[in-house]
Amino acid sequence: MKKFIRMLLCASLVASLFGSSVNVNVSAKTNSKAAVKENTVTTSIARTSNKKASGKVVVLATGGTIAGVGEKGKTAGYKPGSLSAKDLLSAVPQLKDVADIEAIQVCNVNSDDITAETWLTVAKKINELASKSDVKGFVVTHGTDTMEETAYFLNLVVKTDKPVVLTGSMRPSTSISADGPMNLYESVCVAASDKAVGQGVLTVFSDRIFSARSVTKTSTYDVTAISAGEMGAIGIVRDGAVFLYEGTSKKHTTKSEFDIEKLSNLPKVSIVYFSVDADPAILKYAAKRSKGIVIAGAGAGEFSEKWVKVIKGLKIPVVISSRIDDGVITKDNLLCKNTVAANNLSPQKAAILLRLALTINADNSKLESLYSEY
Repeated sequence: MKKFIRMLLCASLVASLFGSSVNVNVSAKTNSKAAVKENTVTTSIARTSNKKASGKVVVLATGGTIAGVGEKGKTAGYKPGSLSAKDLLSAVPQLKDVADIEAIQVCNVNSDDITAETWLTVAKKINELASKSDVKGFVVTHGTDTMEETAYFLNLVVKTDKPVVLTGSMRPSTSISADGPMNLYESVCVAASDKAVGQGVLTVFSDRIFSARSVTKTSTYDVTAISAGEMGAIGIVRDGAVFLYEGTSKKHTTKSEFDIEKLSNLPKVSIVYFSVDADPAILKYAAKRSKGIVIAGAGAGEFSEKWVKVIKGLKIPVVISSRIDDGVITKDNLLCKNTVAANNLSPQKAAILLRLALTINADNSKLESLYSEY
């Protein structure tokens, strides 16, 4: 009798399992739109503590891999900047449950073609719209190659405490398991969050939140290529919920002294990379064509005696950074007294700060303060 009862219970359990499976599959095949709607509802229920933001998030699209299109399934050989801002948003219907969205197509290029003029356009647009009471925050979609540079520039010049978030993707929209839609979704969640207010410009990528000052690209292919070296992430995003754990002590946004409203371009600064047998003549070449130089030195910003001789004779600002990813350069590390240490800024970020410093005619004493404060 017990054996018979066990058989009945097993049969009932199997029937229940198969019945549920069949119902789900039939529902998904019958109406894919209904399935999307159902998933959206599920996400909303899962995020009961994160209600839809009262204001709107402005998405400024600049192109990049996130807007890239190529051979179906492949991750390389695609054309960046092929999809419009509207296309990007339509791929993530769940955004409507996070905030109202306004899309602006600033440009649609590979991020290697981003210019100082692009930076100024984006920054001025953010400053203009930030004064509107119905704007909650901003997301800038961007190629990953130079995302860290745009993020740091905006961190120094936007004049708002409202969240400004950069994101992109490592895989084009046509690849298998494209990472763009999730990155965009999570970025809007952060931009719509009160927790991100006053945090400076942020970058959101692969579930993690980074400050603009420390964010960098660390891989040519990995979907977690956007990182922050030894500084690390300052927060995470899980199922739309925003968790921030750290903040920056450096000046940014509303505390920054830089004003770009009357600028149409930025002073030119060259980055010169040192390596074994690097020709010091390149320093003279760069000096003739630039208002300032950043040197990507070896180790703690070092270079050859031949370079030392040339650098000591330069009459323009020279900032010393390192080709090493992590670490800090102090005044004691400097080989030439007429140079300024970049602290722990990468060469590309040190160049951005120098370009802005030149707009206020900063001398070496002022530069030392700026590289300490920013």
